[in-house]
Amino acid sequence: MNANLLTLDELNGASVPKFVELLTGVYEHTSWIAERSAQRRPFRSLAQLKLALAQTVTDASRPVQLALLRAHPELAGKAMVAQSLTAESTGEQQRAGLTHCSPAEFETLQRLNRAYNEKFGFPFILAVRGPRGQGLTRQEIIATFERRLGHHPEFELAEGLRQVHRVAELRLNDKFGFEPALGNQLLDWARTLAVHSDPGYAERGELTVTYLSDAHLACAKQLQAWMRECGFDEVSTDAVGNVVGVYLPGGPTADANVAGALRSGRARRLLTGSHYDTVRNAGRFDGRLGILAPMLCVRELVRAGRRLPFGIEVVAFAEEEGQRYKAAFLGSGALAGQFDPAWLEQTDANGVSMRDAMLRAGLNVQEIAQIKRDIAQYLGFVELHIEQGPVLNELNLPLGVVTSINGSVRFLGEVIGMASHAGTTPMGQRRDAAAAVAELAVFLEQRAASQANLVATVGILEVPNGSINVVPGRCRFSLDIRATTDAVRDACSQDIQAKLLEICERRSLAFQLEQTMSAAAAPSAPAWQTRWEQAVQSLGLPVFCMPSGAGHDAMKLHEVMPQAMLFVRGLNAGISHNPLEDVSNDDADLAVRAMSELLEQLSKH
Repeated sequence: MNANLLTLDELNGASVPKFVELLTGVYEHTSWIAERSAQRRPFRSLAQLKLALAQTVTDASRPVQLALLRAHPELAGKAMVAQSLTAESTGEQQRAGLTHCSPAEFETLQRLNRAYNEKFGFPFILAVRGPRGQGLTRQEIIATFERRLGHHPEFELAEGLRQVHRVAELRLNDKFGFEPALGNQLLDWARTLAVHSDPGYAERGELTVTYLSDAHLACAKQLQAWMRECGFDEVSTDAVGNVVGVYLPGGPTADANVAGALRSGRARRLLTGSHYDTVRNAGRFDGRLGILAPMLCVRELVRAGRRLPFGIEVVAFAEEEGQRYKAAFLGSGALAGQFDPAWLEQTDANGVSMRDAMLRAGLNVQEIAQIKRDIAQYLGFVELHIEQGPVLNELNLPLGVVTSINGSVRFLGEVIGMASHAGTTPMGQRRDAAAAVAELAVFLEQRAASQANLVATVGILEVPNGSINVVPGRCRFSLDIRATTDAVRDACSQDIQAKLLEICERRSLAFQLEQTMSAAAAPSAPAWQTRWEQAVQSLGLPVFCMPSGAGHDAMKLHEVMPQAMLFVRGLNAGISHNPLEDVSNDDADLAVRAMSELLEQLSKH
């Protein structure tokens, strides 16, 4: 081991002044963070140290936080030109190529620096080493700079602090000589898989992979190749396009013929995985993180020459998003025995039926019923997933344990009034359909905000053939209501429908409302949730439990076996279903290690 590298034992045993000295340079020109964080010792892991430092900043007052932001230099600013940056900042800006800007790039950065400081009162801060730690390009830096200039000051203050913590994390990795190798591999795989995208999107550099498109089939082929490289014993594609990798059991509970032991019921499997299709113009990690992480766990077992007392079955579900056909959760639903043969006759926007798409892909629709799993052979289902929200970001937490996947109900509706002249129709005699839906939307927001773990959204609000000088005669809208329990969801739904009726009667309007989807809540199995909690604790991190507002493949498997999920923090305030969706290599590394720990726990029982 390099004698110059820092260790936790050294930090934990140091005096406060020495503790501060050892962490010099982690936070730019700032010693109070280390000084206050020393009181949080001992630290059992590097992840716990990072969290403690970040929490110290969170606990500080607003003026102190602003001073921390203002201690950072501008990118390609006066300090860089004058060569007065700290050694850490110099290395980071050099790695991103900011010391070799073209005259046009340099002028653009100076203009952006001026505009940013004028709007926010502190310099633009970006961890220019990027999610993978190897450095963002100057084009990526400028694009991020321009995007963040549009943020609200409060949001940008929080984003600036998040970037400060990411910079500190990378500097701590350097001090400790830590490389998140598993996270690096996961990010590299995700980037490679994102090369495949549907026509019309690929040309614009956007990621879209719809069910059984050429890009979808290319992803399946790539996943199969990686599974074989990892050392899975069996790799196949089933009748709906799920890619399935099986790592057979070994050890004291299995016979010499481990496959025979599995068939005889003496060794069961843990089921895990997620989906590899995407929404349109997607990010790289929704679904795919939950495929790649367990693949890495199996690879590490193979490299160690180990088998566990149970098998591991990783399924890359072919379809979850419902983008090409109306049937969503098709891949996981098939495993649960819930594939509806009527779906085969559904057609996409080009008139291609699901049946024909399957035949073109070489799938055998006659074998779909055989995909249903024999539940007696499975221990349960676990899923890793990017959070797709801001909660973990706000708490500076890399991982969160899911308590329940929200139950949801969706409606499409239309209010019908009377289109009339905007100038000649008195306000008291209007039958304004859009105003009615707007009133409903405000009630919806208030009703959902009145109760914990309940959310409701009007995602579509459209006036067909609307005109600036016409009172809207029709207004189409959608309702999306989600809650951790079906009872809370249904009570909200009933209140909203009653309010719609009351609004329309008062305004002399008619309406139509169609329920288009209903999904039951899926609470995590207590024993499996506990395993995730223990896995998180083993990394030196606090356990934070939270519901999932989004739907996941685990919802379908929940109907036939125990399930539990683990969330991974996303970058860019946790945005998802968006090209900005991202995770850091450090968080991805922690996710893989948490899953490996869950496997270890399970092997001891």
